[in-house]
Amino acid sequence: MTNQSLAMRGHVHGTKDAKRVAVGSSVGAVIETYDFIGFGTAAALYFGTAFFPGADSVTGTLAAFATLGVGFAARPLGGILGGHLGDKLGRKPVLVASLILMGLATFVIGLLPTYEQIGVVAPVLLVLVRIIQGLAFGAEWGGAILMSYEHAPWKKKGKYTGIVQAGFPVGLLLANVVFLYSVNLDGDWAWRVPFLASIVLVAVGLIIRSKVPESPVFEEVKSSGQIVRNPIAKVIREDWRNIVRGIGLRIAETAGYAVSITYMISYLHTSELADKTQTLIALCVASAIGIFATMAWGSLTDKIGRRPAYIASTAFAVLFGIPMFLLVNTGLFVLIIATVVISYAVCQNSLAGAQGAWFPELFQANTRSSGASLAYQISAMVSGFTPFVTTLLFISFGWLGPALLFSFYGAIGLWAALATRETWGPAERKFATEAEDSTTANHVHA
Repeated sequence: MTNQSLAMRGHVHGTKDAKRVAVGSSVGAVIETYDFIGFGTAAALYFGTAFFPGADSVTGTLAAFATLGVGFAARPLGGILGGHLGDKLGRKPVLVASLILMGLATFVIGLLPTYEQIGVVAPVLLVLVRIIQGLAFGAEWGGAILMSYEHAPWKKKGKYTGIVQAGFPVGLLLANVVFLYSVNLDGDWAWRVPFLASIVLVAVGLIIRSKVPESPVFEEVKSSGQIVRNPIAKVIREDWRNIVRGIGLRIAETAGYAVSITYMISYLHTSELADKTQTLIALCVASAIGIFATMAWGSLTDKIGRRPAYIASTAFAVLFGIPMFLLVNTGLFVLIIATVVISYAVCQNSLAGAQGAWFPELFQANTRSSGASLAYQISAMVSGFTPFVTTLLFISFGWLGPALLFSFYGAIGLWAALATRETWGPAERKFATEAEDSTTANHVHA
């Protein structure tokens, strides 16, 4: 490792605010995920009827999933904007602004009139608000993960960024717990209440995030005059290969999730393998386990490296596509829960746990926000429309179509993992130990 690498990783022991920053960033991730993923659950269970009535159930589901995809398509633009501002102005302003934007957009969804009330204007409004959600979510991740990464100790960056990544299953759990409760409410209140309730989480999140200090690495870049005039252009020009690899790494996780969780909700419901309550219970169990699984996977990458964990998990995903559907097709509730848990805790959480530290380490400090955000969010365009495509595949090929698509996404991730350099291998871990010992000795002698 070079002195430049040292600067990229921050202080070897981290900062005194490392834990507070990780928790603060995670709280924002909880709220953003509650808002964004809640839309996916509502699209699978309610929006086909509320905003696209008059069609058969499959067509209504397709229309709802297309609206879901619009938000994902907007995420790269949010990532570009958030990444640019994160490299120019700092990580913290982006965190606060994205949270406010997401919170307001989600609250508005709970107030939207339905097709029955105002006709075709209703789905148009839903699409517009979904685009705003996508922009906010696209800007969120880069700031949150970099704040935690750049405050964390070298040897625990996987652990601390894993805390941030664990915010996503927490948000998923909260969203599905609320939907599990609201499913018993009358009429449209079953889907309105979860969106309206999010305003409470946003208020709490803003209070916590306002107290989080700026990234020390960004402050160093700023004080040394290394801020780039156009970080997006620079990272695309000089580091496009890592962006492409990052997209492949991310597709396995996020598009795989779109098949195994988002589409699976609809599949279980429309195929009458499980009712709404059972489906939501399965999701709640999986997300609760996923909280701890994500942090455990992140910590594991500190011990064995980012790449080995990714290779093992994506290889498993390639093999799991067909068994995943064979298990749920039994209609046995215990097997449905087990399948959803494996899909989430292994095929998704392991990859998310590794990404938190791996993505920032692939880019230079002064373009890190832009590079990591681009790699992370461009893949969202694939995952966003995956439930739509998966539904079409099911119409043409039955459950085998979605199963093979899941395995295909795993294969893309496996290729990307094999093609991406290890950033925390034996040499880096040895150097970190030596640097820790050296700084500790210097502190004692001083």
